[in-house]
Amino acid sequence: MPYVELDTSLPAARLPSGLSQRLCAATAAVLGKPQDKVNVIVRPDLTMILGGSGDPCAQLIVSSIGVVGTAEENRDHSAKFFEFLTKELSLSQDRINIRFYPLEPWQIGKKGTVMTFL
Repeated sequence: MPYVELDTSLPAARLPSGLSQRLCAATAAVLGKPQDKVNVIVRPDLTMILGGSGDPCAQLIVSSIGVVGTAEENRDHSAKFFEFLTKELSLSQDRINIRFYPLEPWQIGKKGTVMTFL
């Protein structure tokens, strides 16, 4: 059950139509998870500083069970997410950060309880 949050200083009007749905599909493909399990939040119009600069930028936060826990996994995921984000947002790679957070099933509440299995 991946959770993906895209924070960006880009104005909402500059984001391509359908971005959240394409990000959902891309996340499912990159992480090898079913699209109906992916959760996406897109937050435009944020005040952000990246590397000391206020130029347009974005940050992607990826949290999931079992697929973002190692440097090897994240290296592959990072390359694919960067390809997607640079194309969709028209930002250079130096204006994008990606943070990966592995989750355990007990950290996700659903239907009044927590997940206890995958």
